[in-house]
Amino acid sequence: MQHAYTEPAARGVDRGLTNAAALAVDGLSVRFQGLAAISGVSLALQRHEVFGLIGPNGAGKTTLVNCLTGFQRPTQGRVLLGAADTAGWSAAQFRQRGVARTFQAGRLFRDMSVIENVEVTGAGLGLSLRAAKEHARALLHWIGLSDKERLPAGALAYTDQRRLGMARALVLSPAFVLLDEPAAGMSDAECEDLMELVASIPRTFTCGVLLIEHNMRVVMGISRRIHVLDGGRTLAEGTPEEIQRHEAVMAAYLGLEA
Repeated sequence: MQHAYTEPAARGVDRGLTNAAALAVDGLSVRFQGLAAISGVSLALQRHEVFGLIGPNGAGKTTLVNCLTGFQRPTQGRVLLGAADTAGWSAAQFRQRGVARTFQAGRLFRDMSVIENVEVTGAGLGLSLRAAKEHARALLHWIGLSDKERLPAGALAYTDQRRLGMARALVLSPAFVLLDEPAAGMSDAECEDLMELVASIPRTFTCGVLLIEHNMRVVMGISRRIHVLDGGRTLAEGTPEEIQRHEAVMAAYLGLEA
């Protein structure tokens, strides 16, 4: 169950470029030993929106997310946080400056408690141990895991592990958060809860959300705009209604004949 959220104070912590209005890629290309994973992609995630990113396996979605968060350096093109060119930034620098992400595999500390998983993220971002615990408790209350904070993270149900990953990403209210297939493996009822949760992030955290998702009901239901990748290239971008009417998208991703 989701609750109201009030962020605890974070005195003395450098919040970096959290006022950046957009996280963008401009003419981005990535090649691995001559193989093009991404070719000439440009897009911009704005604050206060949920922006969907779809495409089949191998379309380049995760590579793009890796570039947007400092885990992969582009072969060509730029990644921009506001007016700042991020060339040479490490993943840790992206996070310090307000760009957070989740991972498909979760990357939880399975033997640590639920609250410790969130605390360690806050401590890594410069919070004192006391402040990290305050942030962890506030986030777990908001996301509906307060009653499980002492459980080992590995003992959580799959859906709750996905929620815990989101809580970790939202420590210190990043400017942008990139969610990598958060609905994977969820039931229809769990997807409904997830949609409500993700849709509330922009207004709760003043945060832009990039939603990478194969579940079309989820991504179409809560995204303001959607970007479609095909073979590492942009196939289309537009509102959910425009994407659903796009003949090539319908043929390739929605299971309909063009």
